Amino acid sequence: MSDSTSSNARVSIVRDFASSDLFDRTFKEGMALVEETAAYLDGDGRRDSRLLPREDALLYAGESMRLTTRLMQIASWLLVQRAVREGDMPAQDACDEKYRIAALNAEGAEKPQTLPGGLLNLLDRSNRLYERISHMDKRMFIDGEAEEIAVNPVMNQMAMLQSAFAGEVFTGQ
Repeated sequence: MSDSTSSNARVSIVRDFASSDLFDRTFKEGMALVEETAAYLDGDGRRDSRLLPREDALLYAGESMRLTTRLMQIASWLLVQRAVREGDMPAQDACDEKYRIAALNAEGAEKPQTLPGGLLNLLDRSNRLYERISHMDKRMFIDGEAEEIAVNPVMNQMAMLQSAFAGEVFTGQ
């Protein structure tokens, strides 16, 4: 597949996704989680963190920073897709590497139960949403590239030979 053909296919995939019901649901879920997290961290979370022993309060601070960073990455990715949907950004631009979402780090997969339940719940939900979006991003951008590379070179040469001989079958005699 030529670069322009693969580029056009990718642009089409981005446009189709941006106009899908899956995107609508994911966007609403992501933005609601951002708002819920902000409300928690400014309200109950602030109170909860003050009640923690010093060591756990430091852990809480680190996990809440990881949470907000992850949610900002989610929101950024979703807003790029929405910009394509609304015509504010060409789908071709959205295919740029700088808009890809990074793989989720597996650091500290098991959170100590000493953290407040509200934070643990938000961490879990944000991780699951991030993994889903990362999977979508990979399917839209990375898997397509791998499929293009996997073209069978023998079949490609046979097609070129058939084209050169205008459909005549070469028997070798």
